Order: sequence, then C-alpha cells, then structure tokens
Amino acid sequence: MYGDSATVRKILTESGDTWAVVGLSSNRSRAAYGVAEVLQIFGKRVVPVHPKAETVHGEQGYASLAEIPFEVDVVDVFVNSELAGAVADEAVTKGAKAVWFQLGVIDEAAYERTRAAGLEMVMDRCPAIEIPRLGATR
Repeated sequence: MYGDSATVRKILTESGDTWAVVGLSSNRSRAAYGVAEVLQIFGKRVVPVHPKAETVHGEQGYASLAEIPFEVDVVDVFVNSELAGAVADEAVTKGAKAVWFQLGVIDEAAYERTRAAGLEMVMDRCPAIEIPRLGATR
C-alpha cells in the first residue's frame, strides 16, 4: 500500500545511487548493517547516519542528515516509527529525491507529508529484498 512496484523500481533504479542510511552503525548484528552491505553490492553509495558518526562499510558516517556535505538521493530509515517522521522531514529539507522506511517502520502522516513535498516514498519494505527482485546485477 505504501510503495507500489513502480515506485519501488523507480527509487531503486532511477532516483540515484547515494543512499543515506539513518540508523546505520558498525553493529554487525543490526539489520541496517546487512542491508547497507547489499546496497553496496548493487552499486549504491551508502552513507551512515548515526549519532556516533562511525565509518561503516568504508564510508564516513555523519551524526545527522544535515551534516552530510553533499547531495543525498535516497534516505533509508532504520529508526522506530515514532522517530521516523522527523527523519522524513529532514530528508525533504536535505533535498533528497526519495525516502524509504524499512520493514516495520510506518508513519502515515510522514508518508503524506513526504509525498506532498514531491518525494517518492516507500514504507514497510526492504530494499535488500526488493533490489534482487528487479533482476539487478551486481
């Protein structure tokens, strides 16, 4: 419901290759770590966004989206639903083209605001699951 197949395809293939992954840290047991690795395998630049601002998968981390000194195409959100709306608002301010809320991350009001601002958005899906379905190659 919050991201039809056409929107998923557009974000993964046309929205750009620089993905800010909010909630990505060096903790290998967290889902964000593995998903970011898959995104890199499929040619995406993954930018970690986490209060610790750690370098992850060879990319410098930043404490917030606002601190990233270059353009970001997609903001992939690995935070609780209660915090996700604020991240979506930051993505709009940052000038991202799309926002992706991970599995279990749902905020209908944020979805409406983000879409109204002209960004593509997917909610409650995982790009690491979706990208291989597109027949993308590594």
